[in-house]
Amino acid sequence: MNIQQEVVTAASGWIGTPYVHQASVKGAGCDCLGLVRGVWREIYGHEPEFVPPYTQDWSEPSRQEVLWAAASRHLAEKPIDRLAAGDLVLFRMRNGAVAKHLGIVSQGPENRLNFIHAYSRHGVVENPLSLPWAKRLAACFEFPNRSI
Repeated sequence: MNIQQEVVTAASGWIGTPYVHQASVKGAGCDCLGLVRGVWREIYGHEPEFVPPYTQDWSEPSRQEVLWAAASRHLAEKPIDRLAAGDLVLFRMRNGAVAKHLGIVSQGPENRLNFIHAYSRHGVVENPLSLPWAKRLAACFEFPNRSI
């Protein structure tokens, strides 16, 4: 199994986990960052860096692209038009806002792209990467091979 398949398989195992801000425990609770942290632990055995406590409006007052910078430290950025199953996607929830929602691309029916993410009031779900979501895409990253 290649790394992209491992990422999708791991993320799929989190579907149904309730949404809990700052949590990262499969089946018990996570937010979007917690989902990615949990998938990373399943694949690589440890998290790549410590994540300090954060509020739901974190990085907005400072306008710093905190998630983008963290993703850039540990994953390889690639063009959005080349995204594929197993990639991490970063979204801007509003025009002009910092990018602060994450998901993992999965394969939907008829080779359409979906994504798995933890969403407030919904938990971890898999949704189509529909036009409203695609318009919010800010960046796309590939997970590294296991040789970390």
